[in-house]
This record gives sequence, C-alpha cells and structure tokens, in this order.
Amino acid sequence: MSTNIVVMKFGGTSVASEEGRANIVNRVREEKDKGCLPVLVVSAMGRKGAPYATDTLLSLVECEQCSKHELDILMSVGETISSVVLAAKLNANGICARAFTGAEAGIHTDDIDSVASIQEIDTACILETISNGIVPVVAGFQGVDKQGITHTLGRGGSDTTACALGVALMADSVDIYTDVEGIMTADPRIVEDAMILERITADELFQMARSGSKIVHTPAAELALQSKITMRVRSTFSVSPGTAVVDIANFKPDALATAVSTVDDISRIRVRLPYVKEDASAHMDTQTRVYQAMADAGISIDMFTPMNDRLVFSVPAQAAERARAILAGFGFDVAVRDNLAKVTLVGSGMHGVPGVMAKVADCLSKADIDILQVADSHATISVLVDSHDMKTAAQTLHTTFGLSQ
Repeated sequence: MSTNIVVMKFGGTSVASEEGRANIVNRVREEKDKGCLPVLVVSAMGRKGAPYATDTLLSLVECEQCSKHELDILMSVGETISSVVLAAKLNANGICARAFTGAEAGIHTDDIDSVASIQEIDTACILETISNGIVPVVAGFQGVDKQGITHTLGRGGSDTTACALGVALMADSVDIYTDVEGIMTADPRIVEDAMILERITADELFQMARSGSKIVHTPAAELALQSKITMRVRSTFSVSPGTAVVDIANFKPDALATAVSTVDDISRIRVRLPYVKEDASAHMDTQTRVYQAMADAGISIDMFTPMNDRLVFSVPAQAAERARAILAGFGFDVAVRDNLAKVTLVGSGMHGVPGVMAKVADCLSKADIDILQVADSHATISVLVDSHDMKTAAQTLHTTFGLSQ
C-alpha cells in the first residue's frame, strides 16, 4: 500500500554549503510536485574543521574529562543545528518545514552511549506534521531512552535514523543523498577505476558496510536487508540516478562479484590455548572464556579461527594492546601482529559457485601478496593482508573479477 511518503536523508556536506541547501530545496520541491510527502533526515554540517561538524564539536573538550553521556549530548548538537538551518532554508523558499530533534520525532533507543540502537519510533508527531502540509526535518544520529536521556547511534547513524523512519512510516522509499553519485565497486581512493553501480542487492550492501565500506551505516544496511524497503543512494549535487538497492529475490546476479571493500588499521591476536584431546569440553570452555573477555571489554573481534592449540582473531588496531593485556592477565600466551588490513570481495553471485576462493588465492599469489587469514560467507570472501599490500590486493581482485567493466 502506497503512503506517498519518501524519506530523504542528506549528508553533512549537502547541508553545509549554500549550493547544497539550494539543491536540497529543489529535491524536496520535485518530490512534492510528484505528489510525494517528504520527510527529511540530516547529518551534522561539514567535516572536521567546519564549525558545527561532529569532530569539531568534540575538539572543544578533552574527551577523557567527559562522561560518555556528556559526549553524546555534545555530539547530538550538530544534527540539531542542521535540522534548524535546513528547515529555515525550506521556509524561506516557500516550503513549510519544521525542525525536530530525535526525541521530538519519537525516536526511542536503548541506553548504550555512543552506539545506541533504535528500539521503536512513535510516528504520531511526524504523521500529524505531514498531514498539516509541513515537511519534517529530523535531526539524525540521535534518540532518547526510556528515561529521556539522549544517546547517539554511532558515526553514520543518520542513515539508520532515515531507514528506521522509513520502516516505521511505511514509506514508499528511502533516498540516501551524499556527495558521491552512488555506491561504487570499490573506494576510488584505493582503486582508481572503480565504477558506479546501477544497482546492488540489500545483502551485498550490508556485506560491504560490515566489511569496511563507509557509504552507508551498517545498521542502516541491515535494516534495508531485513525490511526490504526500497532504497537508493545518490548525490545531492548531481542528476545521476545513483544506485538502487534491490531485494535479492527480485534480482539475479549476472557476475560472481559486485564490489571490493577495504579496511586497514587491523591487528591480529594469537592466543595459545592448553589442549588435551580427551577433554574437548574444557577446551571449548577456554575458547568461550576468551570470547567473553573480549565481549566484556567491548572489543569487537573478527576473522576468528579456532585451532587445537591456539585461537586467532583480528581486532581494530586501537584495541589490540587492551586485548593483549586482558588475555595476558588470564595467564594466556598472547602474540600481536600489527599493521594489517582486510580486503573483502563481495557478491551474491558467488554463492554456491565452486572455485571462487581458488581464483582469489591464485590472483593474489601472482601479485606476490601473502594471505594471512581467510574468512567467508555466502556472499563474501575476506583476506587478511599486510597493510602495505592492501591497495594492490584490492586492485588485483577488482581487475580479476571484472568490476571495472
């Protein structure tokens, strides 16, 4: 059932400039002329150095001297400013608009500071605003818990605000407007011949996000996958149609791979484990103890490989020393290898196809790149390599799997 509601999320670079705000006015007017009911979500204006960017706001304080809750309050200000600025711009151009904080928009989160999850959205106020012919402009990246305390959703969280609002409002579509023309086959700073994708499956978008791509916030990509809501990623500054995010059920991939994602600043942890073949239960208990210790410390682990006498996994580089100290404190023999990167080949078309890993290994071997560790799923193959090999590995996979064609 069509609601005619379209959620439009605009990034910080779009809201920060006069050109961007003028383009947003035009985008909103176009949707209204088509009979649609726009609901806008905005990020903080600009990047570090711009007066109201999130990193600029954080630079005003010594973060170690603030509680996580105080930092959440500070960080949420940037989106609130954007919502007021953009609502004023729309009103000045004859489009009735009203700014909302996350709380006023009915966005309720859990109580986890800096990486909160949206639990529910009370859409009554937004729907009433729409029914009165007013365009809501919602501050993204924020909400409140049951006690009314402000929490933020993590960097890029305005994407998640937009997708969650889209689902709650049963919107016809969610458009994520950025300063790039769509989702690319790779980071163009890493792979020079990266191409704009005409379409991508929601599952591939989610895999790209969780593998390091910053184009869409990971929880937003997960929401798109779970809800099957219509989504498009496009540019505020271009008439390009951007990249459509489609349901895999309605799309048959015509290639093995769709994109390559990269993330660096990774460390690998190797933990020596006592092993007695006859006591498998105790061995599993020891592994579980390691996993739980990392979880209790809030350290996210990845690419974990359990073996009889050791457990190997990767962590963000900034968490490596803390992970080592915690595990050494339990009496484990721990070794850390720094300066690593993860390169991930993403593609729904590789599911169930034999020989893909062999092709990955062969092309990287010919490029003289050592694979330190491998992890895979039905739509990804990730390899851990030295940081200095990341760019070559990404370009090699991009070329081998024909992603620039």
